[in-house]
Amino acid sequence: MTAPMHDTSADAEKAATADVAAAVVKKSVEGRSLRQIAWSRLKRDKLALAGGIVVIFLVLVAVFAPLIVDLFGHPPNKFHQDKLDPLFNTPKGDFGGISSEHLLGVEPNTGRDVFSRVVYGARISLLVAFLAAVVAVFLGTIFGIVAGYFGGWVDAVISRVMDMLLSFPQLLFIISLVAVLPNDLFGLTGSSVRITILVAVIGFFGWPYVGRIVRGQTLSLREKEYIEAARSLGAGRRYVLFKELLPNLVAPITVYATLMIPTNILTEAALSFLGAGVRPPTASWGQMLSTAVKTYESDPTFMVIPGLAIFITVLAFNLFGDGVRDALDPKGTR
Repeated sequence: MTAPMHDTSADAEKAATADVAAAVVKKSVEGRSLRQIAWSRLKRDKLALAGGIVVIFLVLVAVFAPLIVDLFGHPPNKFHQDKLDPLFNTPKGDFGGISSEHLLGVEPNTGRDVFSRVVYGARISLLVAFLAAVVAVFLGTIFGIVAGYFGGWVDAVISRVMDMLLSFPQLLFIISLVAVLPNDLFGLTGSSVRITILVAVIGFFGWPYVGRIVRGQTLSLREKEYIEAARSLGAGRRYVLFKELLPNLVAPITVYATLMIPTNILTEAALSFLGAGVRPPTASWGQMLSTAVKTYESDPTFMVIPGLAIFITVLAFNLFGDGVRDALDPKGTR
């Protein structure tokens, strides 16, 4: 008597169906990470994506400024007196002397290439804004998480320091500080001294804004179950602060950092406009606006270009920052 033969094709089909069903169940059960959720929200926000593209473009312009100027412009501090009217010292031609040789025209009185100075000005503005934001985020995160976690007199002291710094006149302090500091400091000279001072002071006065956000989030997170579980398992304070609390603060810190950068750009432009920024002839958007005010009646074009550069940069960062905030918000409806 022979054994019945099995239908191997049917068995293989059943096995394949079972594998597919298991994969579907696994995929449906598997959750998405915060990064995946944030990206799916962010890519639906067209304005935020447009702002992010402009931000990336501006960063690339600042990084490759020498190459861009070599290809499309002239040295930023080179005078072109032949491009100026000898009687009024204003650019020859319409719209500030815009031509194929000088894409954005030339400066009144000096004849320097406006395109080159705008490109190099992006370097100064973004450098100061990014570094000051790093300083502010670092200090704000450290002091904010310590104040929120420990509470008591530690929280009271740090909170009062933050209140004091928030009420301090930042612009007046920087202007008076620049007036008394020497031209050489810690081995730095010229504009390097000014940039260092701007980064240090803007970052120092900016950390209380980050500190308040981090402190408030820490006060909420320290009562969560996973923090209590870590303590019950014998975790030390350092572990709880930097392994449990800090990773859950990355989202609000990232959001506030992106929104702080445009504020720093405006602060740097204002200080350069008032003469407390980088030293001439180093190009800066605020400094270009200050020079344009003196020649506004004879040639208003020179005021429009650096003003537009500041406006577009700040707008792009604000749009991108708002999009990041909405994408990282766990209560968002997008």
